[in-house]
Amino acid sequence: MEAPARLSEAGWAAAWAYGVRTVIDLRHADECGQDRAPRPAGITTVRVPLDPIGTPFYEHWEKIDNLASPLYFPEMLAEHPEPVVIALRAIATAAPGCVVFHCAGGKDRTGLLALVLLTLAGATSEEIIADYLLTYDRMKQRYDELGFRDQLAAVSEIVAKHNTTIEASLTSTIASLTMPDFLLENGLSDTELAALRTRLTT
Repeated sequence: MEAPARLSEAGWAAAWAYGVRTVIDLRHADECGQDRAPRPAGITTVRVPLDPIGTPFYEHWEKIDNLASPLYFPEMLAEHPEPVVIALRAIATAAPGCVVFHCAGGKDRTGLLALVLLTLAGATSEEIIADYLLTYDRMKQRYDELGFRDQLAAVSEIVAKHNTTIEASLTSTIASLTMPDFLLENGLSDTELAALRTRLTT
């Protein structure tokens, strides 16, 4: 999801009633502001910054798409798999209950992590792409409120400049992932993998 800072007390109560017990925040500390309402005491927040800020990779992609399109996903997984695996480990080892993960808008860092999880779970490319595109529908009202242009059109234009589409870019990323080898080769243990699969499928 997007950052839950705007949730009201009733919103957090609804999340608690639904079973949410862990919130994983993929943002860096300087992006985090004050919540509108306090989180229930039983909800644990885990911070796992996903963007490798300060690296040549980040500087390169900041100029290309500001890390705001799926173009950077394959290279992120190839060059900086560590933060992705740390986030997956946090999901695998979280306390019983629902786990929510988010970045700022719920599209890029969140989209990448969702893609990896869905690939591990055995979802098809078509299902993963549909899940990613659904984000644009869900975020449209908020971006309209902020006066920002249509994000689906904006991202489509970015990828078109690189002679591809959102769908083709995501398909390329999914095809590059060999599961579960990708996770095991980058530090996830067999026990953590089993726990992650259990959380995804039961």
